[in-house]
Amino acid sequence: MTKPDTQISRKLFLKMAAYAGVALGTGSALIQAACGKKSGSEETADQDPTKVPRRVLGKTGASIPVLSHGIMYNLVENQIVIHNGLKWGIDMIDTSHIYAGGNSELGIGKFLAKNPEKRKDIFIVSKASKARTAAEVEERLQTSLQRMGTDYIDLYYGVHALSDPAALTDDLRKWAESAKKRKLIKHFGFSTHQNMAKCLKAAAKLDWIDALMTSYNFRLMQDPEMQEAIEACHKANIGLIAMKVMGVKSREEDDATIIKSFTSNGYTDSQAKIKYVLDDKRIASACVTMNSVEQITENANAAADGKKLSRADEERLEQYARATCGSYCTGCAEICDRALPAAAPYVADVMRYLMYYHGYGERAMARSLFREIPAGTRRRFARLDYTDAEKACPRGIPIGEMMSQAVRLLS
Repeated sequence: MTKPDTQISRKLFLKMAAYAGVALGTGSALIQAACGKKSGSEETADQDPTKVPRRVLGKTGASIPVLSHGIMYNLVENQIVIHNGLKWGIDMIDTSHIYAGGNSELGIGKFLAKNPEKRKDIFIVSKASKARTAAEVEERLQTSLQRMGTDYIDLYYGVHALSDPAALTDDLRKWAESAKKRKLIKHFGFSTHQNMAKCLKAAAKLDWIDALMTSYNFRLMQDPEMQEAIEACHKANIGLIAMKVMGVKSREEDDATIIKSFTSNGYTDSQAKIKYVLDDKRIASACVTMNSVEQITENANAAADGKKLSRADEERLEQYARATCGSYCTGCAEICDRALPAAAPYVADVMRYLMYYHGYGERAMARSLFREIPAGTRRRFARLDYTDAEKACPRGIPIGEMMSQAVRLLS
């Protein structure tokens, strides 16, 4: 990920000052009311202080590290990150059928081929990316098993990037039951970063969803509807894994990212954001993409040191979230979709690609994902009228400006 600047621009300083005071405490009070007195994902006892803590993943009963490893990149040529992660007890690895064109799963397979005794110690998560039917989910699973050279996957997301609960069909439930009986997967769930609250609330009513991964960060934690959804899943004992933990912006601005400059305990911006999420004990693990030993060490130190952020630091994060809300798409795609012209699908997806481009520095991946959108649709993006969608956006995001930017930067 890119390193943020540490200077505060006058514009952002004034924005943040405007959000100080009574309004600032609202988000914190909301989170504390929801989870402050709950046991959440129970942490295992007698933990090694040199490793990251562990929590139980809901009804699965699995003990997993509070920091898990998102492998969106080519792992075939970067085996050292797995070895280094395991030293910290980061033995949960999240991948996908499509990550790095398959080289993420192939990299895991390379590691297991050289270290077969490690398979029993690693909790592997993968996803049936772009599958639309149970038959396609089966095909993705078989490919993933073959690539990784394993007989089973610990947690399998039968829907990758769920945006509509209607995709959680009875056929999918039957497939999940079959895959478990065949011992191809141990647990089943989905991932979501669009319409998350709706998807989570639907999952809480289904007894066949074991665990799920959702976008959840210091920005989204201020959303009352998201808090209700997290609590519903927690009460249903569904294991919860947070992704997009850094909450980076989709729009490049003059405003400097200043979290690093106001952490009084010397934490980096990444460390502060991870700690803030993990303070919600309902979250079993924060899944973070870490493609270097430096990033693993930095983030693992934050998860393992046992210290909480000061209340002042938490308030600054909450204040910063509000001051920069117009730069962060929360994935409430249903709202903008209803207001968008019929010729403008994919807007929430494009916002996410811009986040990869600006916030994570993953420019090649952002361009690759953008080019998967049909060429004719991409060409129309810069010409459409987004006025109604901008009016409907609860965060006031300049959608038209950002779509034009996407055409310019990602084409």
